[in-house]
Amino acid sequence: MKRMLLFFVLAAVSASFLPLAANSQVLPIHRPTRSADQGEATSYKWDVYAGYGYTSLNQVNQSRYGLEGVNASVTRYFGRFFGVTADGADYTKGFESGNPGKPTVTAVLGGPVLRAPIYGKTSGFFHVLLGGEHTGGENMTPNISFAGGIGGGLDYNWTSRFSIRASGDDIASSFSLNNNTTELSYSPHEHWNARATIGVVYKF
Repeated sequence: MKRMLLFFVLAAVSASFLPLAANSQVLPIHRPTRSADQGEATSYKWDVYAGYGYTSLNQVNQSRYGLEGVNASVTRYFGRFFGVTADGADYTKGFESGNPGKPTVTAVLGGPVLRAPIYGKTSGFFHVLLGGEHTGGENMTPNISFAGGIGGGLDYNWTSRFSIRASGDDIASSFSLNNNTTELSYSPHEHWNARATIGVVYKF
């Protein structure tokens, strides 16, 4: 009988302390996360770029001005820093009058790209591109030349998915005029053409 009475007393005392124990529990600390809009970059596997492009026209004899057109690319990233990009450009409009004929340049290139954050919402990248280039409207030979070069640029992360990009590179190719029988004897001659582009990136 005494043991039973002692058991009920202990049970009553324990029950009286339950509200205090519940109130003394520490709630988990909520740590707000920073979104990409606040400057912290979010990693995506793909980005698609499209924008205005410009190229010099050193492979066309007596050319005085470059060409304007469009530049687009698709990049697949493997991790935060390394990716592979496919780049296409089509330049059809003369920057100013003065070039002989109606030259056009079309390029399809691809290669590795390295990117890294620089400061705040700004990041940079460096790429190496290889592929082919065609010059039309000038009776050039060969029809398609092996082309390649290096370059890089800057991305400003406007939102988590959209960026503004400005970039440039220097692309080499080998062309010769078909009627150039005296100086080069139809032998293609290497030329370097500077390119520049500005546009918008979408990441997903």
